[in-house]
Amino acid sequence: MGNQTKDNKGFLASLKDSPSTDDFIKGLWRENPVFVQVLGMCPTLAVSNTAINAFAMGLATTFVLLMSNMLVSSLRNFIPKQVRIASYILIIASFVTVTDYVIQAISIDLHKSLGAFISLIVVNCVILGRAEAFASKNTVGRSFMDGLGMGLGFTFGLFCLGAVRELLGNGTIFGFPFFPSNFQEWIVMILPAGGFFTLAIWLLVFNALKEKRAKA
Repeated sequence: MGNQTKDNKGFLASLKDSPSTDDFIKGLWRENPVFVQVLGMCPTLAVSNTAINAFAMGLATTFVLLMSNMLVSSLRNFIPKQVRIASYILIIASFVTVTDYVIQAISIDLHKSLGAFISLIVVNCVILGRAEAFASKNTVGRSFMDGLGMGLGFTFGLFCLGAVRELLGNGTIFGFPFFPSNFQEWIVMILPAGGFFTLAIWLLVFNALKEKRAKA
């Protein structure tokens, strides 16, 4: 009986440590980095003036988050606690360097548009926060799902801002005209103030949807 109880506890522990869809979904909705945790606001407001910039920054951040989560989780038992933050930053910086060169190789114009914010992914609190709060305490599989969910949630948030700002500020989406030629652009939407306006509106919509879902 005692051995059976231990086996049951071991089985339940293995289920708890195994990857699940909840690790992925929470980053998309329940713990969305932009609309719930309100993290990474510097790149969110700075590069979301167009949909392509927002989408590219989101994918770049997702790649770094995904890879750093997996590596931190793999090395979690070997990194001394006293230097864990420095180690995490070193890991993140390595993947940011790779991302920087890849974007530069793909498109010089995109690289110039994103500018210093590519390098600033190193200090993005979303990435460092997931490394410290999740990847350092969980398996590689769960860390992969967590990084993917949080990364795509961050990309979704950036794209929501970028699409609205480009649509109203330039009358285009991904550079393609959306309105008639006589459409009057809202220049304020592609200026810094437009980022704050758009974020406030999206936060209002997102919170309203959450409250409505909670009451249902």
